[in-house]
Amino acid sequence: MPIVNHKSFAPDLLGWFKKNARALPWRNTNDPYLIWISEVMLQQTIVSSVIPYFEKWKKKFPTIEKVAKANLTQILRVWQGLGYYQRARNIHKASRAIVLYHGGRIPDKRDILEKLPGFGPYTTCAVLSIAYGQSHTIIDANVRRVFMRILGMRGSANAKYDVRIQNILISIMPKKSIRAFNEGLMELGALVCRPAQPICHACPVSRMCRAYDKGLQEIIPKPKIRVIKKIEAVVGIIKKDKKVFIQKRPEQGLLAGLWEFPGGKREPGETLHETLKRELKEELSISVSKSRPLMRVKHAYTQFSVDLHAYTCLIRKMPRIDKRHKFVAIKDLNRYPMPSGSAKIVRKLQNA
Repeated sequence: MPIVNHKSFAPDLLGWFKKNARALPWRNTNDPYLIWISEVMLQQTIVSSVIPYFEKWKKKFPTIEKVAKANLTQILRVWQGLGYYQRARNIHKASRAIVLYHGGRIPDKRDILEKLPGFGPYTTCAVLSIAYGQSHTIIDANVRRVFMRILGMRGSANAKYDVRIQNILISIMPKKSIRAFNEGLMELGALVCRPAQPICHACPVSRMCRAYDKGLQEIIPKPKIRVIKKIEAVVGIIKKDKKVFIQKRPEQGLLAGLWEFPGGKREPGETLHETLKRELKEELSISVSKSRPLMRVKHAYTQFSVDLHAYTCLIRKMPRIDKRHKFVAIKDLNRYPMPSGSAKIVRKLQNA
């Protein structure tokens, strides 16, 4: 039965990584700040989606001081479309704390670092090992899958296996090249030991893999059955001159702090026009006299998908105006961070 060879695992992995590592922008820097940003962006997001956001972020906020000085709206605007907006809020809070209490330098001590907003076990260990070369294990979805297969662990991929995986990692981690070792494991999971159709013949450690030996690599881990909730919603486009009305979502909850067009979910038995009238009455105490379809947007989020209908509408009185409700010039809408579905409506309005 295959077993992990403690002497050859790291050299085999490092040799493979040296030849096969992708040229990713965050691998060309030793700056702890940029490494931190990349690691946060990469959580629950595929590499190809992260690259343009990382480049945009680096251009807009080249230093941690720039992040600390920015307001939250600026942060969310650059992050818009990447999802999981709490990550961006934590970056903003942590940057201000790092500048205020640590002279703008990300701490290299675990007990200090993990007290900062957003620095959970994964992010803390990732920054300490990749930026500072410290001997910390990193277990993400890729690493977990690699070792569930190597160790023949049947079942769904979740954190209950992490203690055993961590013990193995500690025993095989080299004294040097910690960054390359951890990045190599994640790269192996991304390129070779993939969730479906793993390329086992290209794996540098396949001879140590129990799943490969027993032909179980396609069912370890147990494939996920994801249930996506479907939502149908309507939003109203209220225009005044060359401006359009938008409102800010609450600071807590789903898509917190983002701007949006007013509207909401369609109730069973309602027509789209009836939904629009009801939502605008409930949200803004205004009455819709006429409405006309503008566009339909379908957008998938992590746990739900939205079928979003946008209607231009005529109203009998204008909505209230305050810090969270305003008319904005259509050309200036890009300054306001919005959910991805709403961003598509913005492009439609700007191109009209």
